[in-house]
Amino acid sequence: MIGGTDTVTRCPASLDRPGPRPVFHRTSLLEFAPLPGAIPCARLHAVAVLHEWGLRDLADDAALIVSELMTNAADAAAILPDRPPITLRLLASEKSLIIEAWDHSPRDLELTEADADAECGRGLTVVAALSDRWGWERTGDPRKLVWAELALQARRPPV
Repeated sequence: MIGGTDTVTRCPASLDRPGPRPVFHRTSLLEFAPLPGAIPCARLHAVAVLHEWGLRDLADDAALIVSELMTNAADAAAILPDRPPITLRLLASEKSLIIEAWDHSPRDLELTEADADAECGRGLTVVAALSDRWGWERTGDPRKLVWAELALQARRPPV
């Protein structure tokens, strides 16, 4: 596992909008082997980082999003012969938190509806429900990025 932290990062391509790109003042990046143990490690890392960044109120939703995105990335990478690493990146600006999961799978993201009795297949539905917006894109051959954004303003009140 390798990691790093930056103080200023430009907005990823997937979040391009007209006008100036947001500047992310905090960044955390960790690379993992695509093994089942990577998912709880990524989740714990995200929670610890968000607490350190003063974003404690986002930690529960972020932990679930990280679990779903990193599980999908690990599953996508695990079927490849060389089992390339998967990456978690957290980016925080004054207005939002971006959670990114990167993998090297040549397969595109497939959105499916899970049957009522299915044991899996609802991860992206969870991501969509918890995030303000999310998406995915190809960032190179064969790199794939799946991301979710949580707004720092106007968060939903606790239930």
